[in-house]
Amino acid sequence: MLPWEAFAGQDKFEASLEKRRSSIATPQRSGQFVIYFRGVACILSFNTLFLRRNPMTNFPPYLAEAKPIPWTSRAPWYKTIAPTYLGIMLWFVFWQDLVKGDGSPGGVLSVGVMPALFGIIAAALICHFLFYMPPAMLGVKTGLPLYIVGTSTYGARGGLFMPGFLMGLLQFGWLAVNAWAVGKILCSCFNLGLSPSPAGAMEATVPGWPHGIIATVFAVLAAFVGLKGIQYVARVATYLPLIPLAILLILAAITWSGLKGYSPEKIVAAVPAADVTVPEVAPEPLENPIATVEPLGYWGVIGVLITYIVGFFATAGAAGADIAMSSRRREDVHVGGVAGILIPTVVVSEITLLVIAGAYGGGMVKPENLGSYNPVVLLPDILGSSKAANIALIALAISSFPAACFSAFIAANSFKATMPKVNPFLSVGIGTLVAVILAVTGVVGNVIWVFQVIGASFGPVCGAMLADFLLAGRKWSGPRAGFNPAGWVSWVVGFVVGAFNLVVDLLKDTEWAKESLPNLADWANCVPVPPVSAFIVGFALYVAMAVLGARTRKLVTTEATA
Repeated sequence: MLPWEAFAGQDKFEASLEKRRSSIATPQRSGQFVIYFRGVACILSFNTLFLRRNPMTNFPPYLAEAKPIPWTSRAPWYKTIAPTYLGIMLWFVFWQDLVKGDGSPGGVLSVGVMPALFGIIAAALICHFLFYMPPAMLGVKTGLPLYIVGTSTYGARGGLFMPGFLMGLLQFGWLAVNAWAVGKILCSCFNLGLSPSPAGAMEATVPGWPHGIIATVFAVLAAFVGLKGIQYVARVATYLPLIPLAILLILAAITWSGLKGYSPEKIVAAVPAADVTVPEVAPEPLENPIATVEPLGYWGVIGVLITYIVGFFATAGAAGADIAMSSRRREDVHVGGVAGILIPTVVVSEITLLVIAGAYGGGMVKPENLGSYNPVVLLPDILGSSKAANIALIALAISSFPAACFSAFIAANSFKATMPKVNPFLSVGIGTLVAVILAVTGVVGNVIWVFQVIGASFGPVCGAMLADFLLAGRKWSGPRAGFNPAGWVSWVVGFVVGAFNLVVDLLKDTEWAKESLPNLADWANCVPVPPVSAFIVGFALYVAMAVLGARTRKLVTTEATA
């Protein structure tokens, strides 16, 4: 009996499909996959028929050797789920650009605090119940990691790539974001490679040698420690997330008195000093480049916040299977998610909103920083001391190092499972090189774009896994043969939907688009809340294809069927 058989079962829906399959002739050529719709056999896609006919002889090694974590080795939620997710949601990269949103004037505070709070709560609920709970429930019920439980959605062969390989691949995106952000704040701290920003404030030049060197050293060191010394980092990783929380609480205490002076009009009208110089001759209207973009409305604020938060959380939600597989019971999954995801997301995001609102309401922001909604950038203005701000910046850089190490560690484990013959130093080394290029060139500097890519990648994954979980009767049904078309088609279409807005934004101003697709700009932002839309598409398509019978057969042994 294989390890997962204790958790697998044949539900009535699947049994009816198998009965219909057995009554129809099976195609003779290897490579054809058949769906059955109203009794008619139709070739749908390429697959390995050998796996379907001989399910016992073609288990991939990573699947045949998988062993669930025994119940006696599991731990309560406050030792596993909660601290892990607390470290993610307290990471300064998450909250530093939260108020900025999509870069509109006033950010997500353009219509007040309450709409933004509503958007934060909605995003936290989506993260917890839709993106985290399904994978986490699969993890705690089976004791198996994501790349194993994902085989019921994407197939025994397909599970190597989705979600296993994709999870490892995107970890280098997080490593790049981490290295880019740390390079920025350390350059500001030590006055290295600074230049005036469009607003007039001094910021790190990206790309630039000082930032590039710091980002490269940070990424390489984190990757090496993630491969060889992760056990030492894990000992202090539990406490380091307290650093950004402490900094946020200090900023909130200082800016609290300024909240009474806050108004949406004041923050929207905030213009950098370089843009408000009064002309000496004629009192002509000033050209304000920020005002050329309309502030977000009520629903725009909610949509941007959900896109930002859910996109950031998407990979962490899918990793719920890995995190929860060492938990004792289902109650740990619920309580740990509330304590580590739901409450911290709302609290940290709301504190960030209040810090920015209080800083502008209390007149603490210096003229050269007006128009910036980043608490990290405003640290010297709020603390009133450059030395205190530098200490805080160094502390934030230190607190982010374990996250970078764990990114390399997760990537290495994913690659070991999906590419067992490749030396981890080679695979992680290549991934780190890509991360360094993304960091030093500033490609990952627009974090909301990064979050959209991540949300588009894992939104349909979480949606399809939820659909598979529900169709199986709220349990793991066991791996399926080959490449499961329902999972792969739902992911491809979901990714296209989730990335559509981003692709349009990137192409609409290019010369090629202006000549070949002159109306492309009309399609900008036509997909509402891309990560959630990708999730819905992945869920709906998987259900539809399952109803049509477009899922490969479950892999079971003779003992299980006897």
